[in-house]
Amino acid sequence: MASVDRSGLLLVDKPAGPTSFDVVQRVRRALQVKKAGHTGTLDPNASGLLPICLGEATRLVPFLVAGAKSYRGVVRLGATTDTLDAQGRFLSTRDPSGVTRASVEAALATMVGTQEQMPPMFSAKKVGGRRLHELARAGEEIERKPVAVTIEEARLEAFAPPEVTVFIRCSKGTYVRVLAADLGERLGCGAHLAQLRRLSSGPFSVESATALAEIERDPTAAAVLPIETALAHLPELELDERAAISVSFGNPLTPADRSRLRLPALASGALARLTGPSHRVVAVGEADPSGGVRLARVLLARTGPGLHRR
Repeated sequence: MASVDRSGLLLVDKPAGPTSFDVVQRVRRALQVKKAGHTGTLDPNASGLLPICLGEATRLVPFLVAGAKSYRGVVRLGATTDTLDAQGRFLSTRDPSGVTRASVEAALATMVGTQEQMPPMFSAKKVGGRRLHELARAGEEIERKPVAVTIEEARLEAFAPPEVTVFIRCSKGTYVRVLAADLGERLGCGAHLAQLRRLSSGPFSVESATALAEIERDPTAAAVLPIETALAHLPELELDERAAISVSFGNPLTPADRSRLRLPALASGALARLTGPSHRVVAVGEADPSGGVRLARVLLARTGPGLHRR
C-alpha cells in the first residue's frame, strides 16, 4: 500500500519497552503516512502520552512541546543505579526503613520551583553531535551544562515502602529520573526511578490517547486531531482572504495590517495561530515589538476556500 498524505496530531499511549522512535515508525507503517515525528522523547521503559505529528503537522513540533508536562513515577527507595532508573547497574544500597510519609512529603515540597538540573549521562540529549547514552555505554563521561527547569508541582500519591508513587508537573526538558535520585539523597537513603508514565503534555492528556497496539490492530481507531485542534491552545488571529494569501507567500503582518483587521493586541514574543477562510490555520506567528507579527512557520498547503496554493 502506498503512503498517503495525512496531516494532524495523533495522541498515542506508548507502552513500556519500545523507544519513541520505534513508536513513530510503527505508527507510520500502520497508518501508511509519509512523514511522522514525536514531540518529546519518552524513555523506552516509560509509558504514557506520546504526541505524534503526521504529515504537514511535523512542521509544528516546536509549537507543541513548550507546555508543561505531568508524570506519575514510582520511586524505589534504598538503592541507586548508574542510569538513575531500574534499567541500570546498582551502585549502592542503604536501609530506607526510617523514611516516613511525612519525610517524603517534606522532601518533595523542597523540590518545587526553578532549579538547575544536570542532564544524566544515560539520556538522549546530544552533546557534540553524539547522544549522551551512546557515550555512557562506551564508558565515557563528559562535562555537561546544567539546564534550568521548573517543577510546578511535586506531591506524594502513594506510600508503600520501599516504593513511593509521586506526581510531578514540570517544564519541558526535566528529567524525572534526576528528581527521583535527588529525592533519595534528600531522604538520606538513595533512590532510583522504577516506573514512569507521562500523563499530559501541554494541553494534551493521555486520557485522550489511543494505545499503540490498538492503532496497529485497527488503524481506523487512530483519532487524528486536525491542525486547528492541535494549535487551539494558541490565540487566534483571524485574517481576511487578502491577508491570508499574503501570509501564505511568507509576508509578515505589519502594524497597519493588524489595525485594518482589528486584531487583538499580543505581548511581544507571544505566539498565535493565523487563520484564513473557514478558520483554517495558514501560519504560526510571533508578535514583534513594533506591533506587527512575524511568521514563525507558514503552512504552505493550507489553501482553504478562495486561498490559493503557493
